[in-house]
Formats: sequence, C-alpha cells, structure tokens
Amino acid sequence: MMHLKPTDFGKLILIISCVLISLQGFTQKPVRVGNVDSPNEPSININRQNSQEVLCGANLNNLYLSHDGGKTWESKKMTSDYGVHGDPVVISDSSGRFYYFHLSNPILGNWIDRIVCQTSEDFGKTWSTGSYTGLSGNKAQDKHWAVYNEATNELHVSWTQFDLYGSRNKENRSNIMYSKSEDNGATWTMANQINQASGDCIDSSLTTEGAVPTFSNDGSLYIAWAGPAGIRMNTYSKGAWSPIATLVDSNKAGWSYSIPGVNRCNGMPITVCDRSKGDYEGRIYVNWSDQREGTDNTDIFLKYSDTKGNQWSEPVRIGKRGGKHHQFLTWMSVDQTTGALYFVYYDRSRFKDNRTDVVLARSYNGGKSFKYKRIRQAPFTPVAGKFFGDYNNIDAHDGLVQLVWTRMDNADTSVWTARFKERKWRVKRLIIR
Repeated sequence: MMHLKPTDFGKLILIISCVLISLQGFTQKPVRVGNVDSPNEPSININRQNSQEVLCGANLNNLYLSHDGGKTWESKKMTSDYGVHGDPVVISDSSGRFYYFHLSNPILGNWIDRIVCQTSEDFGKTWSTGSYTGLSGNKAQDKHWAVYNEATNELHVSWTQFDLYGSRNKENRSNIMYSKSEDNGATWTMANQINQASGDCIDSSLTTEGAVPTFSNDGSLYIAWAGPAGIRMNTYSKGAWSPIATLVDSNKAGWSYSIPGVNRCNGMPITVCDRSKGDYEGRIYVNWSDQREGTDNTDIFLKYSDTKGNQWSEPVRIGKRGGKHHQFLTWMSVDQTTGALYFVYYDRSRFKDNRTDVVLARSYNGGKSFKYKRIRQAPFTPVAGKFFGDYNNIDAHDGLVQLVWTRMDNADTSVWTARFKERKWRVKRLIIR
C-alpha cells in the first residue's frame, strides 16, 4: 500500500467516475394486454431501436402490439404455412427486426413436428410465412427458446425433442436439441443433440426440458436444462460442444411439481449471461424453482458461474423466507446496458389460501441481494380445471423493464403487463484537491 505524507495531500487530485442506479418505480399501472381466446404463456420484447414499441405473443396464436410503451395494445392472429400452435417466443435483433418462434400444426405433416420462426421488419404489421428447424419424421419438437447475437448476426434456438410425446414406453426418449441461423431466420442448421443423458417422454421431472440459450461476449454459447441428471449445462466454444454437460444443481426434487389451483406447474431453468461490460461481465446465471423443502413450500433459486459454467455458486434463494408458501413460475432477464438482474414470479406468501400475487425482484450486485416490489393489483385465485400456462416473461433494456404475466379470474385467463423504469444518473468527474 502506498502511504502519502501530509504535504502530498495538497497535490492530490482524485477523479471519480461512477454510475448510480435508483428505483424510480412503475411508470404505469398494470395494463391488460388481451383476454380474448383465453391467452397464456406470454412472451414480450422491447424494440431496441424504439423503446415505445413493445411486442407480445401468447398462446395459441396471439400477437399484441404497443406503440406507447405498453399503455395500449392492438391484437392480431398469427398465421403460418406450418400452422401456429402455441409456445410463443418473441425476440428482436439490433436492427429492429422481430422474430416470433412457435410450435407447428401443419396440414401436411404432424402435430408439433418442427420449430417455426416468422420474421417481421415493420414492427409486426406483416410477417414472413415462416422457416423451420428440427423436423425429424413424426417426432415432437417442443419447449423451445431463442436468443439473437448481434455481434455475429446469429439466431440460436434450443428445445426438447420427444420420440413420442407422452409415451411411457422406456424406449421412447427426450433430448435437448440446438440449431442456429446465420441469415436472420431464413435457413437453419441441422438440429444437433447436445445432452448426454436422455429423459423419458412423459413430460415430467424425468424428461429433459427447459433449454434456454444464452451467450457471452467472447461468443461462447451456454444452454442449461433440467432432467433425470439434474440441471445440466453444455457449452459451445471454439467450434465445438463440450463432450460432457456440467452439473449446475442436482435438482433432486425435480422440475415438475403441483401448485394448488394450477392444473400443472414447472420449475424449468432460465439461463442468461451478463454482457454489460460491468463488474459481472461473463457471469452466467441459472434461475429455477423447486420443492426441495416439501410439496407445500415452493422456492425460487439462483446460481451463478464466473468460470464459463465449470463451477457454480451455492444456490441463492429469491423471495420471502420463513414459513411454508408457494413462490413459482419464475422468469429472469439481465439488462445488458447495466448488468442489473430482474425476475418476475408468482407469490402466495401473504395468504393462507390460493390467492396469488405477482412480484418483481431485482438485483444490482450480481445476485448477492435482491429488492422486491409487488405488482399493485388485486390478487387472483386460479382454478385447476383450466390451463394456466407454463411460463411468464420479462425483458429489460437501458433501464426499462417490461414484465408480462397471466392471471386467472372466474376461471378465465388474461395477459397483463407493467413497465418499470430505473432512474440513472452519472457523476462524471468529482475532483478533490
């Protein structure tokens, strides 16, 4: 350590540059995006070229467009030569082009026999008829997610392939597949299996599911999933996939579980990587939920790795602690301009019955601690006889956070959103003489 004489302090000039992030709050009350045809499983994305434009998709073939930051919405129905059969995934690239991924139901083909990608260059006014990947006879292609790498202009998509969906025959297996496009979704590489331990086809904890791709600034690609071997991750680096998927978490309680009032529920992992050039650049995060503390106590967890997925932190619990209650169906996003983490999930910690809140969690220190904000909306009570959906979604960019969720009232579902804005200020030069 350097020691200064008293006379040296008169000559010392200290220049400090820093960024401070402070909660401003929700810029709008919760807004209903749509309720026609019982929508669920929403996916949302902020246009990186114009943050007032927000695009949302929901089951089965719903498309919603907002030109005022999510305050008002117009709705459309998606169509494709290959059919549109749910699991919408909406992302965009740095040029403002939007991508709508979904399952298929073609007239000439089989139910969910491929992953379809449609593109729009005019903010959802018109869409391509669609391209596809994963077609492999009558095998089912399901549970996909996608990400766009602006540095390489590549689209990455991963999903689960079922030899025969729902089969209890042990010879029928499920595997994690991967494909990419280098021409904005016009064509795709041949699907590649990236897992070693296959799962069954029952669509339960012993099935391999929950593959969400992400990437780091050096171009490495990371995909984690859950299945009979726990939560595993494979890495694509230097032109090849790792021969062995690393263990993220044993996930002994499994990813499939029951929540009172919900017809089915899951804790499949969500994976993101910090590319913000901040203190946690390169950190990989995996977020999931499970019932390791008992079937009456669902918790949300986060692990992170600073070693390209080779070693992982201990699990960090997100949400209210103590007592037995359900916190479930989490989704995570990282603002790549700041490195801040954001989560949206359901929370029943205020109640002893099935009433359900929606909560936004955020972390500004790499997942070490969290701040929470409950959505100011009356709780809802779902009923198990109606399909509720398997996921919600959240997007974050340049201090704006757009979350979207499904709620159920009187046994009917609707999709809602809210926008959250961070207040940022910069101390460019603080000079002390």
